[in-house]
Amino acid sequence: MNNFKKIGLTALAGSLVATSVYAGEMSVNGNASVHMNNRSGTDGSKNISMGNQLTFTGGGELDNGLNVALSFVLDHGDNVASGFDSHSITISSDTLGSITVAGDGTGNAQSALDTTAAGDIWDQSFTYGTNDGSSYTAPLASDAANSKSINYTLPEIMDGLAVAASYSGSTATAQSTTAVGLTYTGIEGLTAYYGAGESAVTNHAGTGSKADITSMGASYAMGSFTAAYSINDVDADTNGTDEEQTSWKLSYTVTDDLSITYGEEAHETSGQTTDEEFSSLSVSYTTGGMTLTAQQIDAEGLGNQTGQAGEAARWKLGASFAF
Repeated sequence: MNNFKKIGLTALAGSLVATSVYAGEMSVNGNASVHMNNRSGTDGSKNISMGNQLTFTGGGELDNGLNVALSFVLDHGDNVASGFDSHSITISSDTLGSITVAGDGTGNAQSALDTTAAGDIWDQSFTYGTNDGSSYTAPLASDAANSKSINYTLPEIMDGLAVAASYSGSTATAQSTTAVGLTYTGIEGLTAYYGAGESAVTNHAGTGSKADITSMGASYAMGSFTAAYSINDVDADTNGTDEEQTSWKLSYTVTDDLSITYGEEAHETSGQTTDEEFSSLSVSYTTGGMTLTAQQIDAEGLGNQTGQAGEAARWKLGASFAF
């Protein structure tokens, strides 16, 4: 009996040593922020908000050379019911590239590139309120129906060129979709990108519409200045509405810690005579793990209305912390 015990313990010890080769490490990074917002107009108000997020990442290398990584985010603000946000598993190698099976909040190869040059001025943490209560509706997105997707990033084809493709599954109300994205950084100071995707969901101005969605843009940094320009385009079928969102910005780095940025965005919708336009002037100061920001935002033509009915303004103060 003692011999059997000794053999069993030896086998167990060997298995523990063997499996330790596959052991990976998990790490946690977090960020927190506090903001004060002021909204103009007869429905104007001030509010105070906060953000908090924990990102868990980790993984390890297998004996066959593949790397496996896990990532998931806890963010109460994105999902009040569960607090669970984006999550993914990535399998990669130098020769394979990387395959990411992604969950909620991750998007696809095109939506990863659709942030406007000016930084999505339209996308505020609260709804735009104007003198008569009009609000802004964002353009249709290629991942609006289903954010669960498989994303594949190819191995490097040429210096500075990254190519990605993705597939998003179908839902009860939408068909499966595909997307592709290309990013080029082969020239010092230059970043250029192109993304194309599709949507098979209802457009906010159409019924059961389908659309091809493209994003393209470029930014160039020279010395203390950075300039950027982007176009997001929605080409819908006869049941939907065509949309085009153009944006530009100019940033000036005063010091390594202090920067000033001015940007504008315009949203053109087919069938409307008035475009929705946004402008923003912001200042950012970073010290240690803390970033302080101040921003003034102005909007015109909200709800495609002219004059005071479509105007809104707000200022924002914020402090964010990385740890």
